[in-house]
Amino acid sequence: MEPLDLTQAPPRSTRTQIPGIDCPMIARSIDKLRATLPGGNIGAYKIAGTTAMLLDGLGIAQSDLCAAIASAKDDREVAGWIAEHTTPQRLERVKEGLESARIADRAQMPGFFDRYPIARTLAEETPLLDMLDHDDRAAFA
Repeated sequence: MEPLDLTQAPPRSTRTQIPGIDCPMIARSIDKLRATLPGGNIGAYKIAGTTAMLLDGLGIAQSDLCAAIASAKDDREVAGWIAEHTTPQRLERVKEGLESARIADRAQMPGFFDRYPIARTLAEETPLLDMLDHDDRAAFA
């Protein structure tokens, strides 16, 4: 897959699904990791945080997934690679955790509102996945 420049456009939505895997954040994380490939630009985005939690929950090393992304021709190949390197149980636990997380769950974390000022404008019960999409829209308005 080609590297991405995330200073020009945001990664895909947290809710974008890729063929073969039913889990939020996968497409977005693929885009963020593509931005770390040679020729890419991750800009203000970070791997630490939700993407790192996703990878940890799946039991997949960032470097291994980056290598798979670099050699894949499309999302289907990456989905196949992920399916081969995790379990359905891990995938389901990660999905449930991502879908249940709310702003209120992170509000006490140091630096959270500095990193995501948009969170101050949203209800505390807003899903974190939706907050990230709001943050992208604000950054690229």
